[in-house]
Amino acid sequence: MRNYIIRRLLQLIPVLFGISVAIFAVLRLIPGGFASGMLGIDATPELIAQVNARYGLDQPVVTQYLNWMGGVLHGDFGISFRSGAEILPEILTRFKVTAELAVLAAIISWCIALPLGILAAVKRNTLADRVIRVVALLGVSVPGFALSILVILVLSLFFGYYPPLDYVGLLENPAKNLEIMFLPALILGCSMSGSVMRMTRSSVLEVLRQDFIKTVRAKGASERVAIFKHALRNALIPIVTLVGLQIGSLLGGAVVVEQIFSLPGLGLMTLTGINNRDYPVVQGCVLFIAFVYVLVNLIVDLLYAYIDPRISYD
Repeated sequence: MRNYIIRRLLQLIPVLFGISVAIFAVLRLIPGGFASGMLGIDATPELIAQVNARYGLDQPVVTQYLNWMGGVLHGDFGISFRSGAEILPEILTRFKVTAELAVLAAIISWCIALPLGILAAVKRNTLADRVIRVVALLGVSVPGFALSILVILVLSLFFGYYPPLDYVGLLENPAKNLEIMFLPALILGCSMSGSVMRMTRSSVLEVLRQDFIKTVRAKGASERVAIFKHALRNALIPIVTLVGLQIGSLLGGAVVVEQIFSLPGLGLMTLTGINNRDYPVVQGCVLFIAFVYVLVNLIVDLLYAYIDPRISYD
């Protein structure tokens, strides 16, 4: 197990290197630049040259990349062009918000998807199965931003409720924090639950057809034991894989939902950096997102051995 973890961590190096090169190059290919965007209508060739010289943007692209990557290797993601603040501490602060949102959304998704997916598999081709499949299809089809806007409109127009706009930390005021985070987490969880529901149904159905389930039933085990103790555990691997990918995406930043609900998360920070052409912010956020995504996938792979003892990484 230890050797496998070391190998996977070493694989992070070429992956993160490739991502860093790609994002660095893409940002430089976008028309315009930070200087012209910051100066606006006052931009002149002389002022643009001064701004570029101030932030090192007049240097060759390779030199800029090496300077930035050298800082990253020492734990320094650079300084924001706009605010002048250090980027890594800001990323870590924003990541706490996004991580809380992702965990709450994943919990809600599992609470919705697993029971309904199992029920659809057990009641195959019945009315309950058909209704659950329609619900799952809606969850997959309706985008999170559309559902967010619809929920806000319904709550405000018919119930006079408006989501809080001022974010409060979990440790500062847990009750207020949950009031702020519950609605966006519920929306993301409902969006995630559609695909998890479908995966749960198909995985459980596949396992229920196998011979060992027939053997369990023939030995006199109850249907509940056959489903929850034997079938569900063997069906969990594809479900956990899907949920891991979804959590990795959410930890990368639920950009639109954070924007709609004014959550100061990593997604909103990335979007603001893109709008401001703040190269160090975007580069740092994307690199951190990639690291978290790969790390979540590693954790999911390690869970396989816990779920199925037949899997070994020795």
